[in-house]
Amino acid sequence: MQLLERPATPNGHVSTVVLEPTRRRPRWLLPTAAIFVIIAIAASFIIVRSHAAAVAYTTVPVQTGSLAQTVTASGTLNPQNTIAVGTQVSGTISEIDADYNTHVKKGQILAKLDPTTFQAALDQAQATLAQTQAQARASGATASGGPAAVDQAQAQAAAQAATARAAVATAQAAKAATATAQTNVTKAQSALVLAQQTVARDKQLLAQGYIAQNQADTDQANLVAAQTTLDGARAAVNQAQAQAQAAQAQIATANATQLAQADQAAVASATAANQAATHDAGVAAIGIQQAQVKTAKANLANTIITSPVDGTVIARSVSIGQTVAASLQTPTLFTIAQDLSKMELDLAVGEPDIGRVAAGDPVSFSVLAFPNRVFHATVEQVRQNPTTVNNVVTYQAVVLVENPDAALRPGMTANATIQVAHVDGATIVPLAALSYQPPSGATARNRRRASATTNAAPKTGNAASPWGATTASSGGAVTSGGTGRIFVRRAGKLVPVPVKVGLVADTQATVTPLRGTLGATDQVVVGDDAAASAKRGAASTGNPLSGQAARPAAGGRGGPLGGAR
Repeated sequence: MQLLERPATPNGHVSTVVLEPTRRRPRWLLPTAAIFVIIAIAASFIIVRSHAAAVAYTTVPVQTGSLAQTVTASGTLNPQNTIAVGTQVSGTISEIDADYNTHVKKGQILAKLDPTTFQAALDQAQATLAQTQAQARASGATASGGPAAVDQAQAQAAAQAATARAAVATAQAAKAATATAQTNVTKAQSALVLAQQTVARDKQLLAQGYIAQNQADTDQANLVAAQTTLDGARAAVNQAQAQAQAAQAQIATANATQLAQADQAAVASATAANQAATHDAGVAAIGIQQAQVKTAKANLANTIITSPVDGTVIARSVSIGQTVAASLQTPTLFTIAQDLSKMELDLAVGEPDIGRVAAGDPVSFSVLAFPNRVFHATVEQVRQNPTTVNNVVTYQAVVLVENPDAALRPGMTANATIQVAHVDGATIVPLAALSYQPPSGATARNRRRASATTNAAPKTGNAASPWGATTASSGGAVTSGGTGRIFVRRAGKLVPVPVKVGLVADTQATVTPLRGTLGATDQVVVGDDAAASAKRGAASTGNPLSGQAARPAAGGRGGPLGGAR
């Protein structure tokens, strides 16, 4: 004990304070606190175990049967074969012989256009054809005489050529005769000179008496004869020369006539060719006019609109008095469905699903008109051409539908389901079973079993569950060909079964156990009660195993581990 004196107060009193001795911490406090912590940990573990044991599981039996994978799509019903009936000519509708829902036969009249202008065009074309035919006959008759004229001109030209040749021959003969006559003149001159010399000599000899008078007379007669012969020869020369000149003139005339006849033959040939060309042009014009007559007849016939097939009129786009123009494109007057017992459903399949759709896939669909009736058909074709609307890409799947009772009508909207895959005799479990994760407070035996199976199952890196991560907990989707794990309730305990996922469809999937078996009596766990889950969440908040257990504050004033000094 210690005494401490304080300074004197103003009234002169002196106070004395007695100090108590310092307390020491008891040695048994730390072991006691450690025991309390161990007891708290054991109590928390027992509470968690009790909550885990109280979980109510939701189970479904394992099913064995058929499972189909489907794709949904919507589309519009149309007839398989629809014909748009139009007109090839323009005009005014004067008659309508068919209406909506009319059953028509091939060739049956649907409507008529006013034929007045087309009939006038046909009459004009026929008249023009008749005129052209008459002109062609006249040109043909003229052209037929052309060859004869050409032959006559050519014959005359040949005759003139022969005449020219004869004139040449005559000229040559006259030239030869002239030469002969000149020779005869020369001979006659020589004979005359000889006769003159003889007569002169006879005169001398007769005077001398050497010759007789008769000899002198004879020689005188020879002289006269020689003179006559000379004159005749000279006349013959003149005649021959005249004949030669005449022959030359005849040759010139014949040559000129021959040239004229040749020119006339050429003119006749050209005239004949012109006449033949005129006739050919007339014949060609006949062909053109005949084609125009056919066109006019066709246009007149096209004023009568007929049905090209047997079918039913499902649309009429014109009325009496309406004018239709076919100048740029053929207007549609009627729409005919060839056979309403055979329909076509055009489905718009989304881009994510089109890869699974193929020709031959079965289709079931319904329409708003018959909500309780299901129609069945088959995919006929998947078209490659995409359709993009608001950045959404779809592809058209064509489905052929039998419509024997005509319940389905063009334009109906159908909601269809396409079966893209199918299996029979498979083990089927809900997708929830593949994504279920059991509570962390399972029995130690199940935990050990789970840890053993986790080594065989694919590791997902989730340490929050003693069973390992499921597909859903790891953020992945259940896909065909992958592996997973389901839990089966057997004898009140969870038994994990690793499986391989087969076909995935809607909320179910087919599985094949990788180890163990799945029987018809097994109950597959798909979930547990929400209340137990909430309790587990509240208990795990203060779970001492997580390192967040409440503990006394150390070093605080008045605390169990540190008191006041």
